[in-house]
Amino acid sequence: MRFHVKALVKGVMQELEVEAGNEQDLREQLRQKGMQLIAARPAARLRLSLGEKGFQLSLFTQELIALLDAGLTLIEAVETLKEKAGTDGHGAVLNRMIESLYQGLPLSKVLGQMPEHFPPLYIATVGSAEKTGHLADALKRYHHYESRLQMVRKKIVSALVYPMVIITIGGAIMLFLLFYVIPKFSQIYASMRNLPFAAQVMLWWGELVHQHGLLLFGGIIAAIAVVVLLLRSPAVKSRIKEAFWRLPKVAQYQRLFALTRFYRTVGLLLSGGLSIVAAMELAAQLLPASMKLALTQAITDIRTGQSLSATLPRYGLTTPVSERLLRVGEQSGELATMSERAAQFCDEEVERAIEMFTRLFEPILMLVIGVLIGTIVFLLYMPIFELAGNMQ
Repeated sequence: MRFHVKALVKGVMQELEVEAGNEQDLREQLRQKGMQLIAARPAARLRLSLGEKGFQLSLFTQELIALLDAGLTLIEAVETLKEKAGTDGHGAVLNRMIESLYQGLPLSKVLGQMPEHFPPLYIATVGSAEKTGHLADALKRYHHYESRLQMVRKKIVSALVYPMVIITIGGAIMLFLLFYVIPKFSQIYASMRNLPFAAQVMLWWGELVHQHGLLLFGGIIAAIAVVVLLLRSPAVKSRIKEAFWRLPKVAQYQRLFALTRFYRTVGLLLSGGLSIVAAMELAAQLLPASMKLALTQAITDIRTGQSLSATLPRYGLTTPVSERLLRVGEQSGELATMSERAAQFCDEEVERAIEMFTRLFEPILMLVIGVLIGTIVFLLYMPIFELAGNMQ
């Protein structure tokens, strides 16, 4: 497998392509050559992404962590990244960052000037690291946080891909049967009398397609296009999401996913040195409206001196497991660690739900598509069987 690699060689970052079996083998090859790996991607993926001119936060974070771990100062690290970025959108962001850093602004203030590229949580993580002086460690925690959330999102998306493929293929087969196979079969029955009901249906549809086939087919394609356009509309998307999230089981798992993000964010910010109230106020941005209102009320109670483990359950912001973990975290002083563990337990429940959805929904969908196609095939051949039976 061929990798496109960014590596640090005697303090200078270079780009090269290396053949390696996997990433571990790649690291070993570079280590033997005295190089330190900064970032690596399969060469094919890099070629496909050359057209992307936007700022890639994940890539920037990984490269910055590697350079800081190599002993470079913050400004040296950003300048090194700027030298290799070119003049695209990525380079423009780094150029603005360098200018502001030379003016003496802290990194969190610099990032705050570019909210279109850096989310509030990222800025807060960097700000908390500036108080402790461990920027690389804070960025590693943020990268781990994003990786975990991205993993959950990918599992949800992958669970929906297969059903969409089945629906697309099944729809294409049905269109082929309706607009090609049935009209051909219907010609067999055109000269017959006293046809069975199934043959009459076939004949009626065949004549309809012969007379208005293009209009019917165009109407179906237009209807599909309208549905796709409507699904892309923000207003329609919002209504569909609202209806979808109201389903009992789905609402339960949406709450679990929201709690996963909440606990993981709070754990990240607490690890960076933020207070519990500040961490919860920042994490509130990730919650749905109803849960955000509950959290606002919970923060008010916590400000009055009530404990976290007693307040959050009162507003429905815990699970039985996370409630116990938060209580242990308060007693042991390891609230950040226990928040992360609570997120992991919620993750596991969401993963089980996705697996169950996949196991149940996919066979049901296959059954529905099979019944629809089977019905058409049955209608095609049933008249022949009936006519053969009448001839005996």
